[in-house]
Amino acid sequence: MRTRAIGLSGLVSLSLIASACAGASPTPTPAPATPTPAPATATPAPAASPTATPVPSPSFAQAPSLKIGVVTDVGTVNDHNFNQYSYEGAVAGAKDIGAAAPQYVVPNSASDYAPDIQQFVSQSYNVIVTVGFNLTNDTIKAAKANPNIWFIGVDQAPLCITPTGDPDTAATPKCAGDPATLLPKFIAIHYEEDQAGYLAGIVAAGVSKVGKVGAIGGINLVPAVVRYIQGYELGAKSVNPSIQVDTGYVTSSDFTKAFDNPGAGNAYAKQFIAQKGDDVMFQVAGSTGNGVLQAACSANIVGIGVDVDEWLSLNAATAPGYSCILTSAEKHLSTSVESAVQQIAANTAKGGNVLYNAANDGIGVAPFTSSVQVPAAIQTDLQTALAAMQAGTLTTCPTNCGTP
Repeated sequence: MRTRAIGLSGLVSLSLIASACAGASPTPTPAPATPTPAPATATPAPAASPTATPVPSPSFAQAPSLKIGVVTDVGTVNDHNFNQYSYEGAVAGAKDIGAAAPQYVVPNSASDYAPDIQQFVSQSYNVIVTVGFNLTNDTIKAAKANPNIWFIGVDQAPLCITPTGDPDTAATPKCAGDPATLLPKFIAIHYEEDQAGYLAGIVAAGVSKVGKVGAIGGINLVPAVVRYIQGYELGAKSVNPSIQVDTGYVTSSDFTKAFDNPGAGNAYAKQFIAQKGDDVMFQVAGSTGNGVLQAACSANIVGIGVDVDEWLSLNAATAPGYSCILTSAEKHLSTSVESAVQQIAANTAKGGNVLYNAANDGIGVAPFTSSVQVPAAIQTDLQTALAAMQAGTLTTCPTNCGTP
């Protein structure tokens, strides 16, 4: 059984506000010369009862001529995490506006990011979605070179560009350029990971029996990963100020190992858990984190997933090795991409940095499973924290937010 959702659910309709994790096999399949649609399995909607009153479908601006392409990060498109849910948001957005199903391409390595984006440019795509922090600079360059194409960058803000609209790669960047002005068709989506991490920390402290909880990130070079963990620690200490929060990173240099190597995550986590003695483990490492969760379950401790509802995405109810997942810290990836596509079709989209957080239902925690009894007081703490986040009165990240 799974309980009622505790976190924020369903992204509300919103205007653009100014303000990583890939997956799967160690040897990615070579990207096709022509992007191909991802395989999808759909569950048919239940038939309405004879006496049911029809519910009208939401009305969206139609733009059937839009061609939408998606460049994921390395791994696979069906990684049960960042790539998959971002792609599914593009699929949903295309369906909403009556456009053809999006095509996708999966890079073999970072050197393929720019060429794969260019594939879609050369084939006259109108909307190009690029997935993950690692694609930021190549997306900036493509957006500058192709000002008539819409780009949606997932987890790629706040953008740091020069006054000429180029990536600011200086040792001490000034970020002096205004993305909304210089790259008016680049929608750079980002999330307050620390808020989602804070909620996960509340849960972790609430169910810990030994007063020691852990968090394992893929790599400390990605600010989003660090923010998740920083928020997690603050959230845990809001429940139990004396709780011990142990943190570690699978690697400090290898992005493939950080986010696309479940075996490495499993090996690291087994040693970490044995040394630290934590009874709750939060993973922030994409597909590598799947191995972290397996290690947690093998050790009979509580697992907490990241980015998406990993109980559902990993099919934990039946798949071996994931039954200890209690909840997940969520970014509402699919709905944020879907919303951006809808706005492009409606001619209401605006370029620039777009922040998704508690105030616009952009983050949350997944419904609890029945694997652990969560005290009623923790549910109250979650609701109180959410309300304070929405009001802007709760600090969920330290002054060095995003920096380990």
